[in-house]
Order: sequence, then C-alpha cells, then structure tokens
Amino acid sequence: MHSNEPKLLDRVRALIRTMHYSIRTEITYVEWARRYILFHKKRHPAEMGKDEIEAFLTHLAVNRRVSASTQSQAKAALLFLYQKVLKLEVDWLKDVVSAKQPQRLPTVLTIDEAKSLLSRTEGNVWLIASLLYGSGLRLMEACRLRVLDVDFNMPQITVRNGKGAKDRVTMLPESLVAPLTSHLDLVRLQHQRDCNQGGGDVYLPFALDRKYPAAEREWKWQYVSPADSLSQDPRSGAVRRHHFDEQRVQRAVRQAAQDANIQKKVTPHTLRHSFATHLLQSGCDIRTVQELLGHKDVRTTQIYTHVLNRGGNAVLSPLDR
Repeated sequence: MHSNEPKLLDRVRALIRTMHYSIRTEITYVEWARRYILFHKKRHPAEMGKDEIEAFLTHLAVNRRVSASTQSQAKAALLFLYQKVLKLEVDWLKDVVSAKQPQRLPTVLTIDEAKSLLSRTEGNVWLIASLLYGSGLRLMEACRLRVLDVDFNMPQITVRNGKGAKDRVTMLPESLVAPLTSHLDLVRLQHQRDCNQGGGDVYLPFALDRKYPAAEREWKWQYVSPADSLSQDPRSGAVRRHHFDEQRVQRAVRQAAQDANIQKKVTPHTLRHSFATHLLQSGCDIRTVQELLGHKDVRTTQIYTHVLNRGGNAVLSPLDR
C-alpha cells in the first residue's frame, strides 16, 4: 500500500470530525476511500483522476451491481476526499457518469394500517415509531432526541442538527404527552441510578462537553430513548449510555407490519411518509408540511401529492362520474 495511505485515511477521519459529520458518515467515507485505493492497486488518490473514478463507479454498478443510491454515496465520498482532504480542483468530477436515481413513489400506510402497526409495538419502539408517524421525524432524529428538545407547554419538538445540519420545529401530538411524560419519569430514575454509580454522562455534539464540562451529566441533555445498557464510544473510547439502537426499531417495525398483515414493504421511514400524506389528505398546506418535514425544496414534499387516496394526481376518473 502507498506509504501515505494510512495517514490519508487518518486525515479523512480528522477532517470529518472537525466538520462535525456523524460517526456513520465517517465510517462510510473512510471505507469508500479505502475501497477506491485498493481497487486501483493501492495507488494514491492524488495520482489518479476522472478516469480512475469513472472506472471505480462503473465497477460498482456493473460488477458489484450496487444500487444508484450506493453509487451516489461512493461518489460523494470521493468528492469529499479530493475536494476537502486533498484540496484539489474537482470540477471534472461533476461530469463523471453515474447511475441515475430511480424516482419511486413512497410507500404509504392508511390511517388504520398505521394504527394497527403501532398497536403491535411496545416500549421504546412504540414511542419512536409514534414520533415518526405523529411528528414526522426521521428514524435517527427520533433516536437522538434529547430531553431539552421536547416542549410539553407549546407543545412541540425541536429537531436539532437534522438532515443538512438544520434545526426545525414540529408538532408534539397531544396523545403522546401523557405516555411520554410517564416514559421520561422512568428514564430519569435510570439516569439517577447511573449518576449514583459514577456514570450518567452522555455524548454531547460540537465539543459542548469541553465548553460545559458538567453538561454531559445534566438531565436535559439525556436521550429521550436511551439504550438498555452501557457501550463504548467508538471515537473517544468513553463508556456511557448511548441512544436506543435504530436497528431494533427497524426490525420491530417490519415484524409489526407482518403481524398486522400489511401487504406493503414497510420500514420506519414509511411512517414518516404516512405522516406527510395524511396531513395533506386532511387539507394541511403543503408549505407547512414542508417545514414540518424539514425539506429544503417544496418539490421534495410534492411527491406526497401523488400518493393521496385518489390516484392520477387526485383527478376523478370519468368512470366514477
């Protein structure tokens, strides 16, 4: 391997952390950089360019048969590598041909299907799934929700550092106020036990733990849905209580859909799709739905107008007149 390659990957990691990217992005981008280098017989990326990137992306599509989204992810990782880490001009990278993302309509549940699915979940899974459907949160936004982000008086939820590193405010369903209050009472007791045992600290973003050393043990910074057990932080090595495992939610939602005999491909994100569609069905303004979802462009929100109860862009068929 090129003598600088391990140092290069360390530089990728360091810059990602400096730019406050998530641990998932760090793992993903480092892995794509490593695979790119190995594909080209351990040549240094600075010695390669458009032809080599195109060959790698083609290999992923043709030989590995990856999806268009995976290919786009690899391209984004290489763009970061060349532009941010190596600081090279990469205008040519925009011209590199990659697979076109297929435009698929989102899967949406009926109101009865959504309620049937939720009734087959419990505990943290029920709470997180209810926030996806009741507040339009993304899965990781719900898992990372902290106590200070829930305002029972308004009532509303603040989503911090959502997709695109943006904050937004969305609704807190009235039907969740009582169960969420009871849930947090139990979480607070658990946090107090952790503190009594010398723990109780939580991961804080953007180096807030250095700015406010005592904050990591404060109740307001704790996760609304904490993990059942302690784990080691892959970056710092600190042992503490992380948020609830999103993969458990994914598995439980799939199982609940199966138990409810829902003949659709259901994931946790299906509940967010259903939130948006049902709001539009009830007459909610599309701009309001856009803000609640945190979409940058209203055209992203408009896809839900195509999955309302009436097909064909909500036009009534002449057969039904």
